[in-house]
Amino acid sequence: MNTYLDSLFSLAGRTAIVTGGSSGIGRGIATALARAGAATVIVARGEDRVDETVAELTQIGCRVAGVIGDLSTRDGIRSLAEAAIAPFGEPDILVNSAGINIRPPYPEITEDHWDATMTVNALAPFLLGQRYAKGMAERGYGRLIHISSQQAHRAFVGSGIYGVSKGAVESLMRSEAEAWGGTGVTSNTLVPGFVLTPLNARLQEDPEKIAELAARTMIGRNGLPDDFAGAAVFLAGAGSAYVTGQSLFVDGGMSSH
Repeated sequence: MNTYLDSLFSLAGRTAIVTGGSSGIGRGIATALARAGAATVIVARGEDRVDETVAELTQIGCRVAGVIGDLSTRDGIRSLAEAAIAPFGEPDILVNSAGINIRPPYPEITEDHWDATMTVNALAPFLLGQRYAKGMAERGYGRLIHISSQQAHRAFVGSGIYGVSKGAVESLMRSEAEAWGGTGVTSNTLVPGFVLTPLNARLQEDPEKIAELAARTMIGRNGLPDDFAGAAVFLAGAGSAYVTGQSLFVDGGMSSH
């Protein structure tokens, strides 16, 4: 056992809630946190995928539970916030990975599209963070981790409302970092490049576009959910105590190319 590395990165004794934790980047992060020792609650809409993820992690010795919830309404968000603490208690770590990506042509965007996107992608992280961070501050330890997008910083492939919602998430992260500064609670954002996940299934039907996006990186490939494991464990652990209000790009160099 390397006690020094444990002091920096082990999540033993911690509790994590990961929204969108049964698919894509969220699943990659939930797996990493659970394998690093956190009792992890996987929150998502699809029962089958939640059950599959929980079973897979339980089989390798992780302490995990699944909660089915809907982040598309205020009442749904509040109900989920309470349901998610039932398995292991109040969280030390909240990862907001759940998201929707509605991309009609810009002139065809409706108010319903706007409301749906902003509720899941921006309001849910705000309400969940507000609900849990008070307890984190009282206990002197908390990690709020958001998943953003390149489209919070630049417009491409039809950013639409999705880009707006992710810009809001990054501003929320900075506001949280300021609000909870000095309490032991930090707030940071992971910014993916193009990652091969179900959220991008429609775009993946175009091999030329996929190749073009890979070529925009410096590493020469698109991202995978496992690429976020190390960064997530770092931001969730004690070793990142002096890191807050930051956007960490996990994008193969796309943002610098």
